Amino acid sequence: METRSDDEGGTGPGTDLIEAGYALSGGDGCIAQARRDAADFLKRAREERGVDVSSRAMDLTQLVVSELVTNVRKYAPGPALMRLRVTGAMVEVAVRDSDRTVPTVEAADPGRIGRHGLEIVQAVAHELVVERQPDGKRVIARIVLADPPGDDAAGRRPS
Repeated sequence: METRSDDEGGTGPGTDLIEAGYALSGGDGCIAQARRDAADFLKRAREERGVDVSSRAMDLTQLVVSELVTNVRKYAPGPALMRLRVTGAMVEVAVRDSDRTVPTVEAADPGRIGRHGLEIVQAVAHELVVERQPDGKRVIARIVLADPPGDDAAGRRPS
């Protein structure tokens, strides 16, 4: 686990960022391995750095990783990377691949079989961002680490 000081995405000057990067093999076990990597990353952040990581955040992060890595495995040929980063009260899951096609979140459709991954990620993440890059794209999901007040898993305020 790498720790560095950076203002990007933190809560103020000198905020410590905890981050780690992983190459995704694309093999049969890469989704399960990515989930284990995410769980290990958050456990180390909690144990070594004292980061408040709720059980809910642990579960949601593994779900988001599973959905994003599944999408890469299904739709994006070539190399892929996953970066996990704790900034302030969030964990950021960023998955980068070599396909420039920007995925879209489809409207809910209980009759549709499959293609619910980004819909699920959008429902549980505090924020979902897709960035097209010259050599592919990056999908970023931010998840609240501590249990939010009320029952909103994504940490959004009720409207």
